[in-house]
Amino acid sequence: MTMDAIELSLFHSRVQAVCEEMGAVLRRTALSTNIRDRRDYSCAVFDHAGRLGAQAAHIPVHLGSMAYAMTAIVSGQDWQPGSTLILNDPFLGGTHLPDVTLVSPVFLHGRLKAFVANRAHHADIGAAAPGSMPVSTTLDEEGLVIPPTFIARHGRLLDRRLANICAATANAADCHGDMTAQMSANLSGARRLHELMKAMGERAFDGALDALNTYGETLARQTVENIPDGRYTFTDLLDDDGAGTLDLPIRVRLDIAGDGAVVDFADTHPQVRGNVNCPLSVTAAAVFYVFRCLMPASTPACDGALRPLTIAAPAGSLVNARRPAAVAAGNVETSTRIVDGVLGALAEALPERIPAASHGSMNNLAMGARDCDAPWDYYETIGGGMGAGRDGGGLDGVQTHMTNTLNTPAETLEMRYPLQVTRYALRRGSGGAGRRRGGDGLIRELLFLQEATVTLLTERRRHAPWGLAGGGDGAAGRNLLNAETLPPKTTFTARPGDRLTIETPGGGGWGAVEK
Repeated sequence: MTMDAIELSLFHSRVQAVCEEMGAVLRRTALSTNIRDRRDYSCAVFDHAGRLGAQAAHIPVHLGSMAYAMTAIVSGQDWQPGSTLILNDPFLGGTHLPDVTLVSPVFLHGRLKAFVANRAHHADIGAAAPGSMPVSTTLDEEGLVIPPTFIARHGRLLDRRLANICAATANAADCHGDMTAQMSANLSGARRLHELMKAMGERAFDGALDALNTYGETLARQTVENIPDGRYTFTDLLDDDGAGTLDLPIRVRLDIAGDGAVVDFADTHPQVRGNVNCPLSVTAAAVFYVFRCLMPASTPACDGALRPLTIAAPAGSLVNARRPAAVAAGNVETSTRIVDGVLGALAEALPERIPAASHGSMNNLAMGARDCDAPWDYYETIGGGMGAGRDGGGLDGVQTHMTNTLNTPAETLEMRYPLQVTRYALRRGSGGAGRRRGGDGLIRELLFLQEATVTLLTERRRHAPWGLAGGGDGAAGRNLLNAETLPPKTTFTARPGDRLTIETPGGGGWGAVEK
């Protein structure tokens, strides 16, 4: 099928709008703060084989991992109209257990034509620790593992299966509400996509998807071709694994040849006892994200845009872990450090285009209480400083790279949970010095009004975000309980009157200061 630029742009906008509408439905119907307020979810459209067709601008770690793993997820399943598949198994296409994915097929004239999918982070997925982000050493400690399982068939919800999943959580009613919100999002997306296919016609729709992927691949290959050929390397370090192992190297070797790129993680640290291990889908998401940032803004988020990239990662390593490795922090912390590693390698090839390191942690805070009259679970990520670049300083107090969530408003936090926000401010002076200063981190201080179990999974507390081109490093982060320093990854009991202060890292500076 031949499409001119206007026709292709309109088609791209229409399939992307399906994803945006799915996100709006999910946000408006979910019960949890994590999905409704922080918007920790993502929505996408895939073709009949599970290849990415379109996505909304939601969470990079969700979307890249789905794009990488969806073909394996959908193959071999008995797809029927009105079906919905649920999963969260990190080693079967998931990321970490709190990220629950729902996949639904779209049929036209009795033929399977596409899939819609959404992935949302559940603050409670059945882990013993409230917030379901424990300092774990095996996958089973992190909550309920859901292999690919149908929870709807022929348009009918399989109530018992969904009830069994929700029963593993502390608040089955809230879990059920969020799960049905995810189902509603898929129903909305499937309906809209079916309307689009019916209006266009089957052959025209297939041809338009092919044209979109061809266009995306062309732009992606042009982007890689503009990187000088050669081998570029970089090593970054994770602070620790939360189980006693310090300074874990992630080694990146980037080979550019013509319009293709190979990203090799040979000699990266083996998988560890703690939970900073990554399934390969998460590693792929981080690599896809970095190269997507180099492409023109008009590049469609589709399978074609990923084709120039090849990823090599040793099985059993930190970035391609084997079951039953713990992975709760791999999805959030290690993915961010993989981004830093790939950016560091690219900085050798494109020194004028690559920014300094951003704060390099999602600064994960999970907490709650179970043995009380009103059990609760809460989870949030906290922003930090963005790395500076040649053309401008880094932004202050923002989420960067692999996450794209909002903060939880203080009013919502205090209304729903036994907490008080006593300070929420920029961490002045934490950005790295340079011709372009790195962005400042944040200070978030919470006063506990009731006893709670608290877990922190944070990074860049030992190794500061690096500067580039002579710019200074950003300040490392700090975690404090009643002014006493806490480890980067820890679980503790907070008593009424305790104050938890999280000081997030600043971004690195760019360029030497002119004298």
